[in-house]
Amino acid sequence: MTQDFPNSGAPYRGWRVYLHPRVTGMLFLGFSAGLPLLLVGGTFTAWLRDLGVELAAIGFLSWVGIAHSIKVFWAPVVDRAPLPWLTRVLGRRRAWMLAAQTAVGLSFLGMAAADPVDQLWLVAVWAVIAALGSATQDVAVDAYRVEAVARHLQAAMAAAYVTGYRIALLVAGAGVLHIAAVGSWSLAYGVMGVLMAVGIITTLLTGEPEVNINGKTRELEETVIRYLETTRHTGIRRRVTAWLISAVICPFADFFKRYGKASLAILVFVALFRISDIFMGVMANPFYLDLGFDKTQIANVAAAFGLAMTLLGAAAGGLLTARSGIAVMLLFTAFMAPATNLLFAWLAVTGPEIHGLAVAIIADNITGGLAISVFLAYLSSLTNSAYTATQYALLSSLMTLPGQFAGGFTGVLAQHTGWAGFFLITAVMGIPAIVLALVLIKIAHPDRRPRPGMGD
Repeated sequence: MTQDFPNSGAPYRGWRVYLHPRVTGMLFLGFSAGLPLLLVGGTFTAWLRDLGVELAAIGFLSWVGIAHSIKVFWAPVVDRAPLPWLTRVLGRRRAWMLAAQTAVGLSFLGMAAADPVDQLWLVAVWAVIAALGSATQDVAVDAYRVEAVARHLQAAMAAAYVTGYRIALLVAGAGVLHIAAVGSWSLAYGVMGVLMAVGIITTLLTGEPEVNINGKTRELEETVIRYLETTRHTGIRRRVTAWLISAVICPFADFFKRYGKASLAILVFVALFRISDIFMGVMANPFYLDLGFDKTQIANVAAAFGLAMTLLGAAAGGLLTARSGIAVMLLFTAFMAPATNLLFAWLAVTGPEIHGLAVAIIADNITGGLAISVFLAYLSSLTNSAYTATQYALLSSLMTLPGQFAGGFTGVLAQHTGWAGFFLITAVMGIPAIVLALVLIKIAHPDRRPRPGMGD
């Protein structure tokens, strides 16, 4: 993959947008980012239980996945701290990507070599290292994706990332189970460790993003220096204080300074945009089973066919956003995402009709794919390239946290309202996001505000 610069994407129009070297590369980086998720999550617990590990131990070991939820705490380190030798040779983003990918790959090889029955502690140590490496890779890859291309290619980058990520989930889920069935769990995890080479090779072949720190950002950080000159801090204390302020405080200050009064509306919109989708998704499979669909129908239509529709929607989202801009597509998906929930309310009334399920899955998953591409492009447009990793980690955490928290109450709501009522409520939950999208297009248009440091 050749070195290119943020504004070099002009010739890539229409479907050719996916031939851009960095968009193509993002497919493989997405695969590398998605591969570890199940291998320290659902697939990991299946391996342990299959070998007879006690449920209590499995429950405790499931905590290793928390690393992905708390990655925001070390995102400032990924943003600012150089890695010895690697940063000098590869650049700040690629250095952290390579280090994290290598740690994950070696961890899977370590898990493959250990015996979970006799050496459960060692397997747990490797799993923790893999989870921390995976979460760190997420931070670095997200920052790279935002910085690597201009704004009009961001949705295509997101679509390629989602496609690679979803393929990796199939490999780490169904693929590992098939390998374990014909061989062994150790063989399966060994193969997954080798497959992390996909990300490592891509990182080595791609170029480091070209990023410029703009004048306003430099002024903000110079304010930190002037502040420290008025204090009694000296030596290591002064250096640590300066780093903490510039790496942790400045990203927040920069965001609120750039967006002013619109900042709060943006943060609320980010928190609410996917809430109806996440809220509905928690109860999707129980709904299919309660309605009378069998497991084979759910696997074929809701899972496999649904995945294909999501990838189609993500690809279309990248193309349409490149043509129409973020604002138009953001408003469209803000409306369509909750609107498709009404099809599930309709399905709850009509009963287990396979054609009805197919229609609902097509509409919901294509819309979901569109929304993912567009919204990731929108989040990218909000960041300052000086603080990409930190600001994006904060925004992406805010994107999922309210929906995940609210999802804990979905079972109680469905029991009290019935399935049709439940899906009607999830559709109504999307109205605030639609209103906020209209407001933000007016006061903070995502296609008219330049991203600091990217020149677009």
